[in-house]
Amino acid sequence: MLRRFILILLLIPTLAFAQMVPPTVAARAWLLLDVGSGQVLTAEKPDERIEPASLTKLMTAYLTFAAIKNKTITLDQVVPVSEKAWKISGSKMFIEPNMPVTVKELIHGMIIQSGNDACIALAEAIAGSEENFVQLMNKEATRLGLKNTHFENSTGLPAPTHLASVRDLAALATAIIRDFPDFYPIYSIKEYTYNKIRQPNRNRLLYLDPTVDGVKTGHTESAGYCLISSAKRNDRRLISVVVGATSDSVRAQESQKLLNWGYLAFDSAKVYSANQAVSEFRVWKGAENTVKVGVLSDLVLSLPKGDAQKLKTDIVTPPDLIAPLTKGQKIASVQLSVDGKTIGEYPLVALSEVPEAGWFGRLWDALRLWFKNL
Repeated sequence: MLRRFILILLLIPTLAFAQMVPPTVAARAWLLLDVGSGQVLTAEKPDERIEPASLTKLMTAYLTFAAIKNKTITLDQVVPVSEKAWKISGSKMFIEPNMPVTVKELIHGMIIQSGNDACIALAEAIAGSEENFVQLMNKEATRLGLKNTHFENSTGLPAPTHLASVRDLAALATAIIRDFPDFYPIYSIKEYTYNKIRQPNRNRLLYLDPTVDGVKTGHTESAGYCLISSAKRNDRRLISVVVGATSDSVRAQESQKLLNWGYLAFDSAKVYSANQAVSEFRVWKGAENTVKVGVLSDLVLSLPKGDAQKLKTDIVTPPDLIAPLTKGQKIASVQLSVDGKTIGEYPLVALSEVPEAGWFGRLWDALRLWFKNL
């Protein structure tokens, strides 16, 4: 339910009513996402398909974390290094066929050192071959609702149809933070040593901004310099995605600019708390006559500074509700607006189940409904 709710929010158009003008960003495409609300605060070409370069490794990591969770592999498992992994081009953690390497080491090499060789080794350990693993990547992209993403490899090396959008990449970063909180802290580690070779994390913002704790850099000649950054300030998390910058320093500078603007221009406003009864509706043919509706997780919005006090809610009443109803079932919706401008429409769900009434109760309510609708 939470995943579907977040995906619904990600589809809400970029807010058009911000009082502070968004910054100009020196990049091919970009997006700034408020993770708590799912709102896109500003974006340029959010759904255009671009080369993701090593940002691809987020999906490789997501599937690796899932495989550990499902006990397909273990952190201490020793992984054989194939010739393909050993000889792969691009950035490396420098694994070798004659040197034992564990899944845990490969994860650190993939995330911190951006090792293409680590990605190949993990893909082969999980799916038998990189080709099989890529099928899993595309299947997972579909499940997560990444509509403009298609993978051809586990590394991000250029390929004709290896593409993604900045909106999809923000959703993928969100999924890692949400689904694998125990692994996410690896993205904040600033350096890692393997095979006596120490390599720094290429995410400059980890060194410049103490509130930044991830996520991933990427670069190829054709993709330019790319960076997904995530910062958390006062329990509010923002994710910026910048692709196609002209240098390492520019991608960091433009990402910092987006994050700072997001925190400066917007406030976080809690509309409803989890499991708070927002309204109550009549239920027909049920063991209970009414059902309380609300949200199962906090509904939090990013609003331009000073607009939280202007927020207005309008609950859209559902048609006649007929039991049975399940907990979490969408019952109604709430429309939110500021100064007459619609922000979005959000689902309200049943906070408890309502089973069917006995035969007499169902018959009695059927008669009452018949008269009601005459």
